[in-house]
Amino acid sequence: MIQTLAWVFGIVFLAIGVLGFVPALTPDGHLLGIFMVDPLHNVVHLLSGALALGAVLAGNYARLYFQVFGVVYAVVAVVGFLQGDTVLGLIATNTADHLLHLVIAAVALWAGFGMKEGTLAGATQPAV
Repeated sequence: MIQTLAWVFGIVFLAIGVLGFVPALTPDGHLLGIFMVDPLHNVVHLLSGALALGAVLAGNYARLYFQVFGVVYAVVAVVGFLQGDTVLGLIATNTADHLLHLVIAAVALWAGFGMKEGTLAGATQPAV
């Protein structure tokens, strides 16, 4: 199931990255009127999605993807909370972004370090 979760992350991040470039969906630089976006932020989403799909397609790298991705997004969330309206002065963000990055980091860290193989809920499956 970790492979499936990586597929979901990949598709969602690619979609968000593309939608961030659609002016009708980003009034005043806010995707769906909530999350701050800018071209670099959109590219980061596209790369995050492409890496997730690449981790699945290249072999069994989904767990490693979530481990690295979770740590990176946790750092991004902490830096965002500390800096407020940017991450390292490069990517425009707001509190909604920081909270979302924190949730994404938590899910990715759980998937990378805590999730049992073959399940989405972490419970073991009976042997067949």
